[in-house]
Amino acid sequence: MDSTNTQIAFDFSPRFRVLKDGRVERFVGTETVPPSTDPVTGLQSKDVVISPETAVSARLFLPKILDPKQKVPLIFYIHGGAFCLQSPFSPAFHNHLNSFASKSNAVSVSVNYRLAPEHPVPTGHDDTWKAIQWVASHCNGEGPEPWLNHHADLSRVFVAGDSAGANIANDLMIRAGTIGLAGVNLIGMILVHPFFGNGEPDKLWEFINPTTIGVNDPMLDPRKDPRLARLGCARVLIFIAGKDSLRERGLGYQEALRKSGWGGVLELVETEGESHVFHLFNPGCQKAGLLMDKMVSFVNQD
Repeated sequence: MDSTNTQIAFDFSPRFRVLKDGRVERFVGTETVPPSTDPVTGLQSKDVVISPETAVSARLFLPKILDPKQKVPLIFYIHGGAFCLQSPFSPAFHNHLNSFASKSNAVSVSVNYRLAPEHPVPTGHDDTWKAIQWVASHCNGEGPEPWLNHHADLSRVFVAGDSAGANIANDLMIRAGTIGLAGVNLIGMILVHPFFGNGEPDKLWEFINPTTIGVNDPMLDPRKDPRLARLGCARVLIFIAGKDSLRERGLGYQEALRKSGWGGVLELVETEGESHVFHLFNPGCQKAGLLMDKMVSFVNQD
């Protein structure tokens, strides 16, 4: 065997590495669980294809609805994983959305965007934008997915994401505010432990986004984005964690959004003593419960 086949081109252990022959070896985030019906809450989930051409898909979550004519808010969720790992089918994200959708009494769409480095950034951002446009195609009750046609109130749509997914969520909201997104009313955005730039070179970002302009890339660092004031929603909720290495980046985003001239309502919640996305790894702990309760309240408040 040619020794070059096993030579490492890029090493992001313990998460993944890329070999010089182009193969990607992922060490985490590859386990999946099937859609199901929750025996306790009655919430159902299923998988749908959004784009046959790109194989972009989503996992949908439908809470138990007794009135067949009832419509409930929609949560559009974007998973994290350094743009390179995980999916809506990962146990942690399936369980998280199962709980979030049930407690919020909201239809949820968890988008399965294509991952870097096989599909360099901004592919995942573009896939996610196409996915929210697919959601919007159901605005007249004539879209391809019955769950959305019958039960999603597209006048109350929330976008949420964690870590890298929060980065994509911000990009989506900026596109919505500048390009426009007909068919849905984007009420609010939830960013959990968001990944943004901090003004210093980022080795991973430069590898997975070969067209980046570097530290001033507004997709990496929204503080550099003159369009931030046109964010396409009226409410933003940011979570940071006291022991998270990204804590200061969340604070930086909060400050930039507040100073941008955006006229919405902004709230930041810090969980002291916890690390990055602790709520996904330990969802049963008290602080994860408080985080979930805050997200549910954000979706359900008038």
